[in-house]
Amino acid sequence: MTIKKGLFAGALSLALCASTVFASGASVGQAQTVEKKYLIVFKDETKLPAGYEDLLKKAGGQVHQNLEKLGAVEVSSSNPNFLKEVKKSSIVSEASVESKIIAEDPEIEATFSYDEVAASNADLYEQLQWDIKQVTNNGESWNLPGGTGKSASGDDIVVAVIDTGIDYTHPDLKANYAYGKSFVPGYPDAKDQNGHGTHVAGSIAAKGRTMGIGPDLKVASYRVFGPTGEATTASIAEALMTAADDNVDVVNMSLGGYAWYQDPEFTTKDIVAEEQMFNRAINYAIKKGVTVVGSAGNNAVDISSPGKLSGDDKGATHRSPSNQNLIRVSAGGQLKNLAYYSNYGVGKIDVMAPGGDLGPNYDPETGIGRDNSYLCLATVPGGYGYKAGTSMAAPKVAALAGVIIAKYGKDKLNPSQVKHIILKSADDIFKPGYDEKSGHGLINAVSALKYK
Repeated sequence: MTIKKGLFAGALSLALCASTVFASGASVGQAQTVEKKYLIVFKDETKLPAGYEDLLKKAGGQVHQNLEKLGAVEVSSSNPNFLKEVKKSSIVSEASVESKIIAEDPEIEATFSYDEVAASNADLYEQLQWDIKQVTNNGESWNLPGGTGKSASGDDIVVAVIDTGIDYTHPDLKANYAYGKSFVPGYPDAKDQNGHGTHVAGSIAAKGRTMGIGPDLKVASYRVFGPTGEATTASIAEALMTAADDNVDVVNMSLGGYAWYQDPEFTTKDIVAEEQMFNRAINYAIKKGVTVVGSAGNNAVDISSPGKLSGDDKGATHRSPSNQNLIRVSAGGQLKNLAYYSNYGVGKIDVMAPGGDLGPNYDPETGIGRDNSYLCLATVPGGYGYKAGTSMAAPKVAALAGVIIAKYGKDKLNPSQVKHIILKSADDIFKPGYDEKSGHGLINAVSALKYK
């Protein structure tokens, strides 16, 4: 099986959540004078070096975005030799054509409008949210100090959702919506036009007919995906950096992609710049005291090494963003199994959280045996919807980080301490000790809040 080609072609029969792929910023056969966007990462990681503007101007570049605290810029140029000229400079660490991250359409199996739910007077949490019950032990964690997200210090504990936005008018979310910022050109409103970000936010902090892991946590929308489902790597890095500067407590990034280091349209150097910038952004947030959580991806592949992820293709493929300091999450099912679509890999998975699947009788090859009740229900714009994916698993870990912080008080724990508690309190469910599917185990909010 050629894994790399399968990833880019959409090998799964279902598009499960917003697992993303990198699309080349340059097209085969383009005229040499076409303007392209580039990422320039300088050797200084904390500021832009003296003379960088003259360097870029001489090479025919125009700066569009300064990521000054990351030592990087986004530039456009129609000079076909732009990269070659810039890379000669001693102040430049890496430079590349900028990719776009394209979010796949999430699979929504069913939606319920507000009116439909009101007419039935349904308690959606009690009837349908097996995933929230699994993590909270049927709400037991809400009775422990910090368990709902109310902070010991009295401060709001804020989870930033870097995603498609949040429907802040949703009745289950509006009381816990802190604020929103958009990084999408032409779209100043951080309101969700897709549904993915609202579903993620509901898993974290819904309080109504549906519930989140921390129903008194606050969520902030850092919108990076527009209605077309595209985002630049620079906008995601800027959102992460801004969230850190805003003193949020946790960041959830239910997004990611794959960088193939032997794509014929690229060289290895063409991708390293983006990897460097993402690493700097994640490290910047963690140094500022932010716990960063990311999803593992939905292609059912081993991401433990670049060679394995490339399959029959030559070269190296990397899951991106990739950073040892973030908490990376695989997806489990209602039966505490690894979901059939979830990525896995030794050294790449920290913990597992419920992300939903289609039941024990489902055959991914034939599509037979599907049971939608094994999916995850949460808020979507206009009502409620089912989804599944590592994108649905990651926010449960982000919310768990939030309630752990709430127990001790804002700014009392550093990210490594929060991560330590999450990993050490997880339920060991597969091989004894660490394993490639669940990492340190399935998250458990009760054990985490009782951990000493």
